[in-house]
Amino acid sequence: MLDKIRETASWLRPQIPAETETGIILGTGLGELAKSISIKSAIPYENIPHFPVSTVEGHLGSLIIGTLGDRPVIAMQGRFHYYEGYSMQQVTYPVRTMQSLGIKYLFVSNAAGGMNNTFDIGDIMLIEDHINLFPEHPLRGKNFTQFGARFPDMSEPYDRELQRLATDIARSHGVKLQHGVYVGTQGPSFETPAEYNFFRIIGGDAVGMSTVPEVIVARHGGMRVLAFSIITDLGVAGKIIEVTHEDVQKAAMEAQPKLATIIEAVIKRM
Repeated sequence: MLDKIRETASWLRPQIPAETETGIILGTGLGELAKSISIKSAIPYENIPHFPVSTVEGHLGSLIIGTLGDRPVIAMQGRFHYYEGYSMQQVTYPVRTMQSLGIKYLFVSNAAGGMNNTFDIGDIMLIEDHINLFPEHPLRGKNFTQFGARFPDMSEPYDRELQRLATDIARSHGVKLQHGVYVGTQGPSFETPAEYNFFRIIGGDAVGMSTVPEVIVARHGGMRVLAFSIITDLGVAGKIIEVTHEDVQKAAMEAQPKLATIIEAVIKRM
């Protein structure tokens, strides 16, 4: 795996400005955020050595190189999920590649089901912490010390300074910003009412099928992380209805301009 990451990074490095320090992962229905990026190039995943290929509708599968907020960025237009059959090493492979390319800040977005009864569909939640319920840990196996410590600290998985900045920016733009804890699960089935209730009891505000492995690996590599969920359905008693992937995409698409505004402004002011 280490040799493959080096090969991928070496292949990408000539195409990415040396001063690039910001990486972005765009989740379900949020690929349209790429329209806010002044694109220099878009590389299909299948053209990148050793990269997995996204198989989920709504994930276009390209690595975007360009600028956002006058800062050089690389952005994943579509991610990889454990439920697709990928190993945790494959799911987090792009994050390791970003680390090898010198990325210091990672912005992550996802679509999630809201369990907090103050949430509405279309809300944006700033992720303050997470609960990892995936059946496999992304750092399981041999540890490569060049990436990080064997037992990385997770007392601040999401950067508090960046959270304060995002909160100030949202307020100044009149964007309602919720705050909460994200529960990461295997998927691909949506949650039952009892599962929603359980996740709420253990401290979750939103639940989804991504993000947590990426964040763990990013923090292992010393990156500063800022992450958001768009609440695309509700797991609140009395508000639970049948939901489809198309419903999730639609809600995410409608909320993404507000999230784009926040992310762009944070990058400008970092």
